[in-house]
Amino acid sequence: MHSLKDYLDSFFLRGTRKAVILKASLMITVIACADWRIQSPVPLGFLYLFPMLIVGSALSRLQIVTTAALCTFFTEAFDSFPWNLVEGPPRNVLVFAAFAGMGLLVHELVRGRQTAIQYLDQIKAESYARQSAEEQLKVLVESSPIAIFTADSDGHVLLANDAVHRLLALGPGVLPGRSIRDYFPALTNVPEPEHLGRSFRTVMQCRGRKEDGEVFIADVWFATYWTSAGSRLAAMVIDTSEDLRTREESNLHQVLAASRILVGAVSHEIRNLCGAIAMVQTNLARDGSLAQNKDFEALHTLVGALESIATMNLRESAHHPASVEIEDLLDELRIVIEPSLRDEGIELRWSVEPKLPLVWADRNSLLQVFLNLTKNAERAMLNQKRRELAISAKSEDQCVTILFQDTGCGVADPDRLFRPFQEGSRETGLGLYLSRAFVRSFKGDLRYIPAESGAAFVVELSPATRQPADENSDAPDPAVQNQSLGTRRDQET
Repeated sequence: MHSLKDYLDSFFLRGTRKAVILKASLMITVIACADWRIQSPVPLGFLYLFPMLIVGSALSRLQIVTTAALCTFFTEAFDSFPWNLVEGPPRNVLVFAAFAGMGLLVHELVRGRQTAIQYLDQIKAESYARQSAEEQLKVLVESSPIAIFTADSDGHVLLANDAVHRLLALGPGVLPGRSIRDYFPALTNVPEPEHLGRSFRTVMQCRGRKEDGEVFIADVWFATYWTSAGSRLAAMVIDTSEDLRTREESNLHQVLAASRILVGAVSHEIRNLCGAIAMVQTNLARDGSLAQNKDFEALHTLVGALESIATMNLRESAHHPASVEIEDLLDELRIVIEPSLRDEGIELRWSVEPKLPLVWADRNSLLQVFLNLTKNAERAMLNQKRRELAISAKSEDQCVTILFQDTGCGVADPDRLFRPFQEGSRETGLGLYLSRAFVRSFKGDLRYIPAESGAAFVVELSPATRQPADENSDAPDPAVQNQSLGTRRDQET
């Protein structure tokens, strides 16, 4: 077979299809002429096997059979053996079978070789593409800032990138072979996939433990899959401890800010009561019968102490105004409120003017104001047939205005809005009061606008280009200022 392959690669099979056919035709002609001219007891018909080898690589099966019949005719016509009905047909059949078999054999060998070459080229291309993809994936995983690892059914790590080692405070290449459940115990409860069944994909938040014992909060995206070696787990991990700290600090900031304003409101009421008690005490002091009364003097002392507590210094600002991109903040608001509005059957109409200027505000406090206005509108439309909430934002008159308009039951007594501890409110009645105090703390305003149906509230914010001149001064909070002015007016009255 090796010699036949060498023959197929020889000079006679090289060139185009026409050149190969021409070479075979010349060989057949030369052999026929030699067999015709040379009178020898040994027939030369076996030499037709060589051109049959050639045509087998260039012609189709039918053409090979036709050429074999032609060579059989030349062999019988020019050999020295007489033809008769007894010996002639079997001899011709054997010669034809030899020629046709040789040509068809070469045809199949060449065809199989071409197919093998095509498959080999395809395998090479696929291998190169797979190798290139594996290299790219390896580079992507190794260079990724996200911790990525794979583990077997027993939880032992098979592969892990550098980010995992940094996350778990391990040296390079130490994690493979260790149990990942020592660092993420929650992964112990991950179910194994069924054999050739559906994989399990989800995300969870759990506690992680570093090599030095430090605990952190992790978001884990993982999937289970099946291989010939058993089940596998692939996971990506992100440390979200900083997000947790930021969120908790933001919540604390909101609580402190609301508490400060609430204390200011309570102090305002206490000062009014102290003023009234002081007036009654003055009137009673004119009667000399209580001049030496110890309880009366103690009452005077208690009222003074209570008044001093009510006038405590609330000037320290709990807000940290900065430049805020109002379009991004409104996008966050939409992400938060849209699902709940959809569940309540409320249609949200959104209209935000493009390229709004930066505004001067505290981002978290302003978001809380927007959420409070939205929740108020949602509650007001619970029993309404028509439920629409329109939120629009635009820039006008050197300020940015955000309008919240609903189709709810409206406001029965607009004069009582923005007052703390209102009767009939669902909770403490501090929502609008605190919201306006928040907005005024960064030199904005929150106003109610009369509407034909429902209610409308507008938030006015100062552009960041007009940063308030007294932002770093020791001026008291606007809400506290308003309370102090109210107290003075009440005392004068």
